Amino acid sequence: MTETFDPADAACWIARGRPPHHAHAIADAWRTFPDLPIGTPLEARMVRTRERTAMLKPLHEQIAQEGEQRRQATNFAFVERKVAEGSTDSRDAGILYARNVHGYDWDDAVAWAYGNYAARAGWEARPPSRTRLGEPDRRRGAYNQGFLDGGGQPDDIFDVARRSLTAVTPAPAKVASPSSSRPLPSQWPSPADLPAPASWHRRLLILGASEYSAGTLGILAMLHERPGHEETTICLIAAERGLYLLSEANGIASGDDKALRDYLWQRDYTDIVAIASEAEFARLDAAAPILPLVRTMERTRNSLLQQRAQFRLWIARGRAPGEQFAAGHIRWSKMAAGRLCCITRDRRKIMITCNYYATRTVLGVPICEKRLRIAARTLSSVI
Repeated sequence: MTETFDPADAACWIARGRPPHHAHAIADAWRTFPDLPIGTPLEARMVRTRERTAMLKPLHEQIAQEGEQRRQATNFAFVERKVAEGSTDSRDAGILYARNVHGYDWDDAVAWAYGNYAARAGWEARPPSRTRLGEPDRRRGAYNQGFLDGGGQPDDIFDVARRSLTAVTPAPAKVASPSSSRPLPSQWPSPADLPAPASWHRRLLILGASEYSAGTLGILAMLHERPGHEETTICLIAAERGLYLLSEANGIASGDDKALRDYLWQRDYTDIVAIASEAEFARLDAAAPILPLVRTMERTRNSLLQQRAQFRLWIARGRAPGEQFAAGHIRWSKMAAGRLCCITRDRRKIMITCNYYATRTVLGVPICEKRLRIAARTLSSVI
């Protein structure tokens, strides 16, 4: 940094995020006890640093106190919002009750609420442990007070049995079951090179109407460069119109969800990718029952450059008529990670995996990609 920093200037501290009253106190300490020249003896400079630290000690204590006040205010505000939104946890209301009635701070109010909840639920009294030795722990007193206010009697040996019989078990919360067990289109993973290739006629591209009209990502331009892309089914998703086919040659009108669902479910797709904005994905989530359940379902996300790179991975898996991908004994999932050579003899199989940036050991000898064929011949003679 070329900017000169003057610790005795309050504006420098304010520019770096300090509150004004903190900045003025720090600058005043540096003006009162500035650094001594370099040639000054070490003991004198250490004494000056201790003097400045002693002057700043009240400020540090004030900063810690302000941070504790913000913590408690934030926690109480969070509980107030939960209660206002209809929280069914009685401990939330107990925390606010302990603050308003007993004047407890956050930690004491939480301890009171847990003690009161334990007494009403028929549990044994289990006060919190001490935080620091030698310091008064008010949380234990607050817990015991909440336990007593809830009807607990620690001196009665039959107290737990009596309260456990009279405790009211709350009704279990009803959780709405999801309408579908499969993830929504907005939750699909990003395209990768692990899934197996698929023929273009078994691939479905869902493109946002905004991208189709503006062409910001250049999706259609990249798609048209691939041979065999004409057989791909393309659907558009708009926040207003919903999901509809790009080509109207099939006679399916826009808005006819039943006809579109029947058409898509009869096509036997194996690969779907969705490229749209967040508003269009929200509309696509609502139209998720129209889409078929296929082997690979993906969506692009994050920045424009990342979405373009993700779509390149998707179109690279497209297979044109007559094109071969990972034929025979080579598995596509292994090819995505590196290279795989498989030697088969007498129904026994040995596989050698070699990555671009790593080496593997075969029979105790490190090999790289250039020696893959030599190692394969060596292993074939061993089998």
